[in-house]
Amino acid sequence: MNNKSNALGILLIVLCSCAVQAQDQTLPTESDYYPLLQLPIPAGVVLESSAIEMMPDGKLAVASRRGDIYLVEHPLAKTADEMQFNLYASGLHEILGLSFHDGGLFTTQRCEVTKIVDLDKNGTGDLFQAVSDGWEISGDYHEYAFGSKVDPQGNTWVVLCLTGSFNSNVPYRGWCLRIAADGKVTPTCSGIRSPGGIGTDHLGNTFYTDNQGPWNGTCGLKWLKPGSFQGHPGGNRWYELTDAIGARPADPASGSRIMTEYDKNPILEPTAVFFPYNKMGKSASGIICDTSEGKFGPFKNQLFVGDQSYSTVMRVFLEKIDGHYQGVCFPFREGFASGSLSLQQDPSGAMFVGGTNRGWGSRGNRPFALERMNWSGNMPFEVHEMRAKPDGFELTFTQPVDKQSVENLASYKISTYTYIYQSSYGSPEVDHTEPIIKSATLSADAKSVRLIIDGLQRGHVHELHMDGIQNSKGLPLLHKQAYYTLNFIPQK
Repeated sequence: MNNKSNALGILLIVLCSCAVQAQDQTLPTESDYYPLLQLPIPAGVVLESSAIEMMPDGKLAVASRRGDIYLVEHPLAKTADEMQFNLYASGLHEILGLSFHDGGLFTTQRCEVTKIVDLDKNGTGDLFQAVSDGWEISGDYHEYAFGSKVDPQGNTWVVLCLTGSFNSNVPYRGWCLRIAADGKVTPTCSGIRSPGGIGTDHLGNTFYTDNQGPWNGTCGLKWLKPGSFQGHPGGNRWYELTDAIGARPADPASGSRIMTEYDKNPILEPTAVFFPYNKMGKSASGIICDTSEGKFGPFKNQLFVGDQSYSTVMRVFLEKIDGHYQGVCFPFREGFASGSLSLQQDPSGAMFVGGTNRGWGSRGNRPFALERMNWSGNMPFEVHEMRAKPDGFELTFTQPVDKQSVENLASYKISTYTYIYQSSYGSPEVDHTEPIIKSATLSADAKSVRLIIDGLQRGHVHELHMDGIQNSKGLPLLHKQAYYTLNFIPQK
């Protein structure tokens, strides 16, 4: 063998060795940053955790779909052995909202908002006071009622699922109602289909998740702007009962696109964030805002949204463009034991996730679970924010990035699509385009990149893959994909 052949052989050996080393290198995982702890649900207790609230004394109130409420002592303990479950109330009906306010636990059940008070302070509810039953039920299994935390004015916001998730057979099915502490009912929005959760951002704006079906091409996060129409016309017959939000809107044209219909009827509020089906999940659920001031990591004031089918929690960054909220969703944490349904954050930063796999099943195969997620203190390498620009996007990162990787256009892949806005069930991804990334410029602090893009598409999801980006230490992003819903392209 000549010297040239020997050199080639040595090179191949070195390359193979490097490949093996790369494969052997253990990359960080979600659990390195956000480990999960199972809370010890007592044997014999069926706790399909459908709503969660932090009590003033530090206990955790956990409601069950089956109508029970438990108080968990020491929910922040380091080990599950230190926690204890005690029954607080029972005999209620499908609790999908808990909020402590004015000395009582405001409980949204299928048929009413109820205030429960522990009068003798013995750890169980004594007074059950019906605050309001300002909507009707027909007996259909799908007529869910999700209730918010009480807002600063004392209102509970309730989003009401349609009858069978298709029709509105009794008053206010497919609406959002505000329920005051004195029982006054204020119709607030129409056009709701099948909510999976409701929550507020750090500014007090209220959002809900709506799920794929008629007039919903995929699951999404929607802003409950008072007076708005959310997209499903099934409940519009009840405009005849109220003048609180104006005249009945015109029914949308089936087979259209949501921004096309918005242009014709601006009372229609476009979906703030689409969750692409089978990419980000299949059943969007509970919502919580990180208001822990950094105790949950670098995502201050961002939203976290569960998905019941995929047993995950997603992360959402929102911005307001032309008076409307829109933004981007990222994967955040998978691997929950059951279907993620209800979310709650403690002031210490701990996030509690309750779940069930009832009805639609879930990747987490336990029938129900209650888990706590804490930040380990290690900084994950993630896209922190993604903001729309007139000619592209600006991405910020949680860590300084490698200049060569982030300015290499081969590190990115972008495509767009939208959904048919129609009366039929769901929609495939349609109207695909492939914009061109013209340049990527790193900021002086190495923590943001400006992408100049030809071919932005109004009303489309912009799916961005960033497989080639590395931080200054050579590690890849923990999550390499982002999905930005670009309803409005900013002018400046």
